[in-house]
Amino acid sequence: MTWEDNYKNWLSFADLDKEMKDNLEEVRDNTDALEDAFYTDLEFGTAGMRGIIGAGTNRMNLYTVRQATEGLARFIEKRGEEAKKHGVVIAYDSRHKSPEFSMEAAKTLGAHGIKTYLFESLRSTPELSFAVRHLGTSAGIMMTASHNPPEYNGFKVYGADGGQFPPAEADELTSYVQEVDNMLELSVLSKEELEKQDLLEIVGDAVDDAYLEKLKTINIDHDLIERNNDLNIVFSPLHGTATMIGTRALENAGFKNVNLVEEQAIADPDFTTVKSPNPEDPAAFELSIKLGKKIGADVLIATDPDADRLGMATRLENGEYQVLTGNQIAALMVDYLLKAYQGQDSLPANGTIIKSIVSSELPSKIAENYGVGTENVLTGFKFIAEKIKGYEENNEKEFLFGFEESYGYLVKPFVRDKDAIQALILIAELAAYYKEQGKTPMHGLDDIFEKYGHFQEKTISITMSGISGAENIKKLMASLREERPESFGGMDVIIEEDYSINTLTTKEGKTANIGLGEADVLKYYLADGSWIAARPSGTEPKIKFYIGAVADSASEAAAKVEKFEESIEELIEED
Repeated sequence: MTWEDNYKNWLSFADLDKEMKDNLEEVRDNTDALEDAFYTDLEFGTAGMRGIIGAGTNRMNLYTVRQATEGLARFIEKRGEEAKKHGVVIAYDSRHKSPEFSMEAAKTLGAHGIKTYLFESLRSTPELSFAVRHLGTSAGIMMTASHNPPEYNGFKVYGADGGQFPPAEADELTSYVQEVDNMLELSVLSKEELEKQDLLEIVGDAVDDAYLEKLKTINIDHDLIERNNDLNIVFSPLHGTATMIGTRALENAGFKNVNLVEEQAIADPDFTTVKSPNPEDPAAFELSIKLGKKIGADVLIATDPDADRLGMATRLENGEYQVLTGNQIAALMVDYLLKAYQGQDSLPANGTIIKSIVSSELPSKIAENYGVGTENVLTGFKFIAEKIKGYEENNEKEFLFGFEESYGYLVKPFVRDKDAIQALILIAELAAYYKEQGKTPMHGLDDIFEKYGHFQEKTISITMSGISGAENIKKLMASLREERPESFGGMDVIIEEDYSINTLTTKEGKTANIGLGEADVLKYYLADGSWIAARPSGTEPKIKFYIGAVADSASEAAAKVEKFEESIEELIEED
């Protein structure tokens, strides 16, 4: 079916929602906009879907939300009546249409006799993951587009274990979503019918309290916090969900000097004080730095709108602040966590950290020093959740920490996704640890580099949006496979890993199985211990190149990153 056919179907639908009609009227003379809105269905992948809000099959709107929820309802029905009885819990963040989309999902589930537990107001992604396990539901839905621009929203699905669906279940769910013949004509119940049939229950405080109680277990050294409870913290929720739960969690942990960035403590779907509500972006810390300098803050911490990602900045000796990378934050957290456990004689013999294949190797080196193992998984926190589930079933290993370079961390497995609130508490404790020594986290990072080597990472994101974007990304990945790079920055490639075929190939041509699932990722190991990886984003129209350099000094590591980046740019230009 052409985009024109899809467009005509919507125009001719007698009961089309008024807002959708108005939206189409606004762009009726804009052929490019109409084509982009209707040329395909909004992709539903392993992490759900994410897109621009508006009318069209390639947009986030009440009809695409109904279609996605219909697929989930069919997935649950396949699990039998017991699964239906357990219901689904839904949470949403501060984005445009999040409450409305959440209610549409509840109304769609209700048409299948599936009960919804709907949060009374905005809540974080990690609390949604916790709520699935706490309430014992069959699934969870989170309405969020994470750190995307204001015009986006999204729909994330969680399984009964509180983690995002692993590949097999995700594929099954996607097939049910794609089976929906006409999203415009799906049956839904009204809110009144949901309430009358006891298919809607509003939740809030009780789940908050249970989550906060679990968060109390994050802190390791309570005496340390008591001695340094005046640690001067600046905290910004970046207009999202962490204002209430984050400040309460810090208060419960014993920190008495927490300063909110007031302008960014307001739930604002337009994120008016930042260009991007992304703690990965140093520019998001502009107001935090301003406040930090005014009050002499020890550490600045920010979470993204749905509070699954966290960024931090540490004070320097000259009074300025340095925003750290996700990999650097993970290294600090792993080092402090294992040191604290060891100091309390509670470091398990089978302890393990889990990280994604495109994350820094520095935390692995740190873990090795403490006798702790590291497991690599494909990108996506669902793979970390899957490993945790396996550990609990076979008792062979004990989960100690999980992270991805994209500012996602998990300390305790009562949540099965990235949890910026857990990270918030641990960061505050490690900052208190360094403050007691007359140091800052930056000093701590320098000590780590001195001991383990200078690791420097960089992620290059190249946006290829529009109709041709996805095809161009596919062509670039195909080109890399057809003409394997022999070197980057003058450094020989000694091993190539192609996760699409799960195969490792050495420079000499020997092959071996990688042992992980299949994914569209290429990773190159270089002769000096550095590495390069290429991966199309699963949630955005981007291809990402990851650089991991290791050297004897910071300047040498930075020089390597620059050379590797030049080589990547040459590859892209050639393609």
